[in-house]
Amino acid sequence: MNSISAIKELIEQHLGISISMDEPRGQLTLGVDELVPVCDLLWRNPATYFDSLSCLTAIDNGLEAGTLEIIYTLYSIPNHLTCHLRLELPRLDSAGALPEVPTISHIWKTADWHEREAYDLVGVKFKDHPDLRRILLPEDWKGHPLRKDYDDPDTYHGVKVKY
Repeated sequence: MNSISAIKELIEQHLGISISMDEPRGQLTLGVDELVPVCDLLWRNPATYFDSLSCLTAIDNGLEAGTLEIIYTLYSIPNHLTCHLRLELPRLDSAGALPEVPTISHIWKTADWHEREAYDLVGVKFKDHPDLRRILLPEDWKGHPLRKDYDDPDTYHGVKVKY
């Protein structure tokens, strides 16, 4: 398996789902409900064997777009192949709460810290994560600093934040 289009076909055949592919970026775009089955297939299938989650990046597309993106970068060491999976979700759910996606930390252990960072800085919750709490900021920090609408506090526990 040496191309993203071949991986797309494999996913569609094995899981019976349709996913889109961004040719210029080389990314496969998934729905949230498809994330765990696709990741599990890409990890377990000997033809792909993506044994490494190299990176998980959460991006705020801004208030105008009203969406967040999560990009998963998978790497297969034996096959020397990289695959990018992309999820797009609303900045807030229908009740006004932070968006939630399923964890993949049971597939790749590195997702544990990557997901905690995305939660901490961008405000994406990962359902069934074994330890979803802040990783860089203090537990009582308000907000998520990489969101486009985030305002730095003036002080934190009496210490000036803005300089």
